Amino acid sequence: MKQIVEIVPARPGWYARWQLTPDLTRCYPVSLWALLEEADGTGREVVGMDCIGQWPGADDNEAGGQFVRYLYQTPDSGQPEDVEPPSTGELRESGPRLQPVTAP
Repeated sequence: MKQIVEIVPARPGWYARWQLTPDLTRCYPVSLWALLEEADGTGREVVGMDCIGQWPGADDNEAGGQFVRYLYQTPDSGQPEDVEPPSTGELRESGPRLQPVTAP
């Protein structure tokens, strides 16, 4: 099982791209980066959680969506053409259950 070692906010310009159908991708701004580590202290990885609360490997991501990659565009160069506009509706009920972890 992996543990969250550190969480940091993502800087503007980072996006997570998801493949929704063979011909349709969607980008969501990345909200935070989480450093994960195996319980035995080995195998670290960094994952980004996007603004709708999904990240690669999560069980409750949008149905049918497959993570493609993270991309960075400088804020002055605009947003990716497939960016999802911010939601004005209700927040998702489900999402990551991030728990703070104290360092050993």
